[in-house]
Amino acid sequence: MPMLDALLPWGVRPLRTGRSWVLAPDPGTLTERWNAVVRAPEAERAALFVPSRARTPRSAVAQLPGQRGGTGRFARETGRCPDPVPLLHGPFDRQWLLPDHRLIDEARPELWRVADPAQIFLVEPGTAAGPPAGIAGPPVLASPWLPDGRSPAGRPGLIRPLFRRPGGREPNLAPGLTGALAAAYGHQVTARDVLCWILAAARPTPAGCEVPLPAGAGVWAEGVALGGELLEIQLRGAHGGERPRLPGGRRPYVRTAPPPRPGTIGYDPAAETLLLGTGRIAPVPAAAWELHSGGVRVLEHWFTTRTGPAGPEPLAGIGPAGWPREWTSDLLELITVLALLGERLARRTALTAPDAFAELSGASGLPGVLPAPEWSRRPASVLDHHEEGPEGQFALPLG
Repeated sequence: MPMLDALLPWGVRPLRTGRSWVLAPDPGTLTERWNAVVRAPEAERAALFVPSRARTPRSAVAQLPGQRGGTGRFARETGRCPDPVPLLHGPFDRQWLLPDHRLIDEARPELWRVADPAQIFLVEPGTAAGPPAGIAGPPVLASPWLPDGRSPAGRPGLIRPLFRRPGGREPNLAPGLTGALAAAYGHQVTARDVLCWILAAARPTPAGCEVPLPAGAGVWAEGVALGGELLEIQLRGAHGGERPRLPGGRRPYVRTAPPPRPGTIGYDPAAETLLLGTGRIAPVPAAAWELHSGGVRVLEHWFTTRTGPAGPEPLAGIGPAGWPREWTSDLLELITVLALLGERLARRTALTAPDAFAELSGASGLPGVLPAPEWSRRPASVLDHHEEGPEGQFALPLG
């Protein structure tokens, strides 16, 4: 049975920031932290920076592809904060990142070169030992934003872009795969079709996700349609789609505003109400509360990353004084995403049952297609833009 690694050959290891202060749930916090470090006396700047083996304030590094971060030594930086960019931090948690290569230990520039409005990233959130206590989320997630690839389970998979080049060019698929599937099903198959089938049918295993391919065109069409729904929900309005919404009467609303610092999160199943300290949000379907991913309950993990104790880094204590209105908006959207996914997971479970369909003859090898050639596992050379090297020198991107 083909593995995800075989169908989407090029994958990149998770990002490694090296310092937590460059990531935050809201962009305003990042601006405050940037200003604090660049305005600090030279003697204090290094401590605020939190040096590592890969990065210090005097490291010389190239510009992040597609970003405007500086390339001079950060020890001399006095300019304005670069515009924070959205990042998928773990499963379903959209946070914000300072896109400055001088601040990130392992930024994976090859991913930034292909991160544009046409790109979709896939990532496996990892699985914890034993089954989750609630509803298991999808084993493969899709994101319009660059994922950091981190997982609460501690065992994330690789980050896999759908396209190897900017502008939605050159699908990151085993060469010949779409043609072989088109011949099997009697109609055109696109890269997005393959992505949707993966979202609908991938099965987690200890070795990674396996992706069974059906023999019948009808089952393929059913899975692609379901995967399309899963994809649109996770894109959250990107790629020209509509933002996820529950039907009228089922949309969550703030019944009682959260206090400035809610200390606990809970759920009242009888009233379908999410409890944030004394705050109340309803209706919240049980599926949204029970959905787990990466070994944790998604809503609880989202709440903890925003209200838990600040880390040991000096700049980690800089953050909102209370509960920002933007967090409430983000939470309402996340509840909607999880509720809509929960409604479709039963269909996904039925589709992925071992006896749900007959597999495509020869799918374990797809002769002439699998295994994918070694070059397809490496990034493509992207030479259509200039990149600034250390201290403003010209850099030639090679992949």
